[in-house]
Amino acid sequence: MTTYVAAQHGSRDSFCGAPIAETGLAGVRLENSMSQDRMIKHQIRKLWPAELGLYREHMLRLDKEARRLRFGRAPSDAFIETYAAGVNDLKSLVFAYVEDGVVRAAAELRPMGSAPYREAEAAFSVEQGYRDEGIGTELMARVIQTARNRAMTRIYLNCLLENKKMRAIAKKFDAVLRINQDEVFGELAPATPTCFSIWHEMIETETGFVAAVLDLQKRLLRAA
Repeated sequence: MTTYVAAQHGSRDSFCGAPIAETGLAGVRLENSMSQDRMIKHQIRKLWPAELGLYREHMLRLDKEARRLRFGRAPSDAFIETYAAGVNDLKSLVFAYVEDGVVRAAAELRPMGSAPYREAEAAFSVEQGYRDEGIGTELMARVIQTARNRAMTRIYLNCLLENKKMRAIAKKFDAVLRINQDEVFGELAPATPTCFSIWHEMIETETGFVAAVLDLQKRLLRAA
């Protein structure tokens, strides 16, 4: 039997509408979501195509339980290698929590259907030692902002019923959750884009690119 949990999404604001200081661009209060130490020292940013090897390495570091929560089963290293190699081909956007040039958590936003894309699927992964820090909430906010600014109308989530942390994060953003046996299917409806949300993403993209260049320089120096 299917059970419906949660329901209402926040109201949509007009273009160049409400200020963003109180709730953040995804409509959820974020000021205390990530520990201040992690927020200051590290960064959540988009991964560029040349950096997707960092995403692969992150997923290969996931322990058996984390892999099961991410994929619904515990796949082999060979499966992950193949999966990561196809991320670009699937037009996925990957956002990551990066610490010292190493990806420790990630969110993948994968468009569904054909262009212009109006729906997408989101999936998340966090390494042991980086959980319960609010990183998942920050990644979710970035995913929703990205979908919002591309005029997407739906984001779909899928997780195991036992994944209480993912369900809690989804509820923070007013996701509609549908429980079917041992799985949970979620839907999010991003708000209409505003000039503030677009401007904010542009700034994050620029600062993220600078951070990516600096991380590359550090890796090259270490390898020298």
